[in-house]
Amino acid sequence: MLGDGRLDGRKLDELRKTTIERNYLKYPEGSVLITQGGTKVIVTASVMESVPRFLVDTGTGWITAEYNMLPRATHTRNNRERERGVKGRTQEIQRLIGRSMRAAFNYEKIGERTIKVDCDVIQADGGTRCASITGAFVAVFDAINYLYNDQRIYAFPDYKVTAAISLGIKNDKVFLDLNYEEDSKVDVDFNIIQNEEQELIEIQGTAEGAPFNKENLNDILDMGEKGISELIKIQKDVLNLH
Repeated sequence: MLGDGRLDGRKLDELRKTTIERNYLKYPEGSVLITQGGTKVIVTASVMESVPRFLVDTGTGWITAEYNMLPRATHTRNNRERERGVKGRTQEIQRLIGRSMRAAFNYEKIGERTIKVDCDVIQADGGTRCASITGAFVAVFDAINYLYNDQRIYAFPDYKVTAAISLGIKNDKVFLDLNYEEDSKVDVDFNIIQNEEQELIEIQGTAEGAPFNKENLNDILDMGEKGISELIKIQKDVLNLH
């Protein structure tokens, strides 16, 4: 395990099989089911004709996100967070998804309205926050396209296709797109969010065991860039953006 190979037979720099199904649900303005290996996330993007108080009467829009893991998304049942309050980890992930989408789209140009992204993990096998971000881009794109086609906005806002990927280091080797078993064993855990112009939106990196050095970091960034470029190709194929 995490030696020269991987239990699922992938190469160190190989993504898990990833699919994005658009219009997965009937009612939301944007919705996808993203499947990345054993991880499955339903992402919806809802148009709301209001903005947070600090944006009222500014003419500027907003994008925000919520993240949730269903009770049997994991090996054993977890209580729903409403029964015990939202955990710090959940708040951190929600804010990360929201920041990533606001960096991806010129949200100020959607008018004085909010796009609310909901990411519901229905099966968790590592990389749930990253899959949520990758899926969220497609869902938000469709929600904005709904506004455009409905003539609520008259120009499609500028955007940069954005995706996210998890990576890890074990025994000085870098692993791309960790599943749960790998994530639980690596010495260093990373999440990278990047757009199609190879601009970084966020880097999260933590030594869970052995520390890492600059050379390790450069290897992580290079492999992350490769993985994200492959995810962006999948997003562009799904959205017919070529």
